[in-house]
Parts: sequence; structure tokens; C-alpha cells
Amino acid sequence: MSTEKRVNPWPVVLVTALGFFMIMLDTTIVYVATPSILSSLHTSLDQVLWVFNGYLLTYAVLLITAGRLGDIFGPRQLFAAGLIVFTAASALCGLSQDAAQLIAARVVQGIGGALIAPQTLTVLMAIFPPARRGAAFGITGAVIGVSTLAGPTLGGLIVTYWDWRWIFFLNVPIGIIALLGTFLFIPDVRPGRRHGLDLVGVLLSSASLLAIVFGLIEGQRYEWGVISGWLTIPMVIVAGVALFIVFIAWERFQNEPLVPMRLFRDRNFSLMNWTGAAMFFGMQGIFIPVTIYTQSVLGMTPLESGLTVAPMSLTAGIVAPFAGRLADRFGGKYLLMAGLALFGAGAAIVTALATITSTQTTFILPFVVTGLGLGLVVAPMTTVAMRDIKPVLAGAASGVLNTTRQLGAVVGAAAVGAVLQNRLAVALHDQAVTAAAQLPPALEGQFVAGFDNAAKSGLQVGRGQTGASLPANVPASLVGTIQDVVHHVFVNGYVIAMRPTVAVAVAVLAVASVSCVLVLNRRQVPDEARAPVDVADAA
Repeated sequence: MSTEKRVNPWPVVLVTALGFFMIMLDTTIVYVATPSILSSLHTSLDQVLWVFNGYLLTYAVLLITAGRLGDIFGPRQLFAAGLIVFTAASALCGLSQDAAQLIAARVVQGIGGALIAPQTLTVLMAIFPPARRGAAFGITGAVIGVSTLAGPTLGGLIVTYWDWRWIFFLNVPIGIIALLGTFLFIPDVRPGRRHGLDLVGVLLSSASLLAIVFGLIEGQRYEWGVISGWLTIPMVIVAGVALFIVFIAWERFQNEPLVPMRLFRDRNFSLMNWTGAAMFFGMQGIFIPVTIYTQSVLGMTPLESGLTVAPMSLTAGIVAPFAGRLADRFGGKYLLMAGLALFGAGAAIVTALATITSTQTTFILPFVVTGLGLGLVVAPMTTVAMRDIKPVLAGAASGVLNTTRQLGAVVGAAAVGAVLQNRLAVALHDQAVTAAAQLPPALEGQFVAGFDNAAKSGLQVGRGQTGASLPANVPASLVGTIQDVVHHVFVNGYVIAMRPTVAVAVAVLAVASVSCVLVLNRRQVPDEARAPVDVADAA
């Protein structure tokens, strides 16, 4: 039946956007709270890393399964269940008394987020005809852009003026409002027929994604080598890939596969999975190095750092809904090509302008360009991907699309971390050798060795931090001078290392932009072309 005649779609968009806002915000808002959590819970950095890794790992692994569960039980039911789990887990995060409790609560948050995310697209596809979905996806896209990039700004504000626990308590009233709105406004959309759950597929997909994502997240920590005994990071990743191949082979012979392989016969759907992964790769490739740069090189507070990139999220939030409407009218092909190119160009300009004396105003226009590109991508990408997907497959398709995005982010973080560490080690060494000529000969070797050791021990993030220690037995009269030289070496070395690191993300975005020439551009589709769905109003 015609859902849009019975349901006002825009309150539904608002409710689903609130749910998506929470889960995307919590992927980045925790980063700036790391020092506060460390001191408050008296824990180690390794444990704190799992505060966000535990969330991302659980979220990424369960998306495909959660999408199919939405097909079986109905997306509204899964969306509501996800909100309940996520909101309760957020409260538990804020109430945590030690690192173990916080990590456990974050894992549960990841479960809730995975239940929420795939249902959003399924619901919007059911209540909007193809000719109007771009506008709805534009709002969802704006939420993705704004919430992901606004996380550090909002997190910095909360940590600066309140307490890190309010980062999590913030979700509670939002979750309650979204839950009430779910049953007030979201219709009980049912697919055309009932589905079974491929349990073997669930186990294979979950195990393969767990191994791949874990290996990529933890690779840098273990220097891409031994985890314990005979177990290594490459072994874990290879095992994950092997299990994924087995999963694909299994799915091809199932009557009710977890991921229907026929989805990938749709050229646009396949291309948009790659494009989504590239976009999230690019976001990590820009966000991580720039965040470190603004705090460690320019000495900004977390709040000031967040405000520096705010023009990107604000511009993306403004542009995305309009891009969605344009995708409805003219198709998304050229919007995607232009958006990915602008996204990469803005990032390249940011690094070109980055110096050790740059200010917030230096980056306003480049981040506006970056945000314009991001805003042009997020809505058309979803519209193009889902335009020809039948409602009966919407949950599975949405789960796959969200999973590839998260994999892109995880691969991006791993790649950027590895490249940045490698380039920083080289740049710090070269800068230290040059600067050491200013020091007494007896201190030159120790000075260079201090930076070599700092590069091996990992990146240091924070105002005035370099990770390098002063040479031993430095005369008191030289301490101030050597500290100035240490700072000079670090900030110049980091700027040099940042440029090729961001260039990796720019190159990926450029390839994605060019690949969109293969998109089959379809213009506005008549409303009556929409496949019918069964709707039972919640009231």
C-alpha cells in the first residue's frame, strides 16, 4: 500500500536521524576525553584504547546480521530495540567505576548501534518513493557528516567545562526522545514475505569480520607482528579473509542467504559500497593527522581543535540535503564525482597551508571546500546505492552498505597510522640530525637517539608533547635551549610527515571520484514505480 498517504514522512526522518546521530557521534566524541578517562579511572592507555575500539569492533561486526534481523522482525522493532540497548549502555558508560566496566558498556553500546543503523535506510525506503528518497537520504547524510566531525568539538566542550561522563549521559535524553518518536511516528514496515536467518552465515560473517577488524585496529599496537606466542597480526587478518571467502561460497548456495549475492549484480550498489569505504577512509586520513597537528604542533586545546574543523561539518550539514534533492532530480553521478574531488582537494589545501605558525583562520576556507565535497557525496551515494534495491532486500543491503563504510574507516585508520608513524620516524630523524649541529658535540648522539626512540614508541598527542626526552646530564644552563630545539624538531618533523600521510587519503578519494564515471545515472523515477510494502500503523 502507499505508505506516504498514511504516514507523514518527515517526523520519521527526524526520529531516524536522532538514532543515527547518537551512534555516529559516539564513534569520535570519546577521542578527546582520553586524558580525562585515564586520570579519572586510573587506568592504562591500552585499556582506554579499547573504550573506542570495543565499540567500533562490535558495531562493525554485527551490522550485516542486524540488517537481516530487520528483514525478519521488522525494522521498527529492531530500531526500537537498538535504541533501548544503546541508551541503557550509555548510562552504564557514564556510571562506570573502572576501565573494565566502561569497556563492557561500550561493547554493549556497539551492539545497540549495530541494531539501529541498518534499519534507518529500510524505513526511509519504505515511506519514500524513489523520486523523493534523495531528500530524506540528504538529511541522514547531513547527520552522518555533522555528528562524526562534531564529535571532537562537542567532546572538547564537555570535557573542558563539565566531566567526561557527560559525553555518555548526553545520549540518554536523546535516546528516550527517539524511542518515544519511534512508536509515535515510525510505521511497522514489513517486507513482502517472511525470511529465515542463515545461522551458519551469521557465524561465518561475524568471525571473519571480527578477525579482520581486530587485526586492523590492533595492528599498530603490536607493530604488525606477534600478539602472543605463535599468534600474529598477519595470521589473524589472513584467517579473517579466508573465513570471508568461505562465507561468500556458503552464501551462494543458500535459499535465504544472510547477504544475497544478487545485490552485487547491481552495478551502482557495488560501486557505492566502494565509494562509501573510500569516503570513510578519507575522513580518517584527514581527521587523524589534522587532530594531532592542531594539538601537538599548534598547541590547541581539544575544544579549539574541534572548532578548527567545525567549518567542514557545518558546510557538509548545510549542503547534504540540497545534494539529496539534486540527486533525485538529475541523478547522483556527477555530484559524486565533484564531491569526492572537492573532498580530496580541500584536504590537500589544508596540508599545503599547514605550518608551525598557522591559526584557525588559516583553515576556514579549505575546510569549507572539504565540507562542500563531503556534503555532495553522503546523500547521492546512498540514493544511487539503494535506488534499485527491492524493499524486501533493503535490510540486507543497508547492513552491507554500513559495514563497508565502517571497514573503510578501520582500514583508513590503520593505513594512516602506519604511514604517519613511518614518515614521522624519518622526518624526526632528519630534523634531529640537522638541529643537533647547534648542540655541544657530546650531546648530539643522545639528542638524535631521543627522537628515534620517540618515533618507535608511538605518537604523542597533546599540547606541548613531543615524546622525546632530553639527553642525560644536560647542564642546567642549556635545558631551556635544548627544550626549544626539541620542540622545533618535533613540530617541523610532524608537518613534513603529515603531508604524505594525508596524500594517501587524497589519492584514494581521487580514484573513487574517477570510478564514479561508471555509475549508471538515473534521473527522477515516477512515484508509482515504487514497490509496495505492507504497513501496520503503530497506533
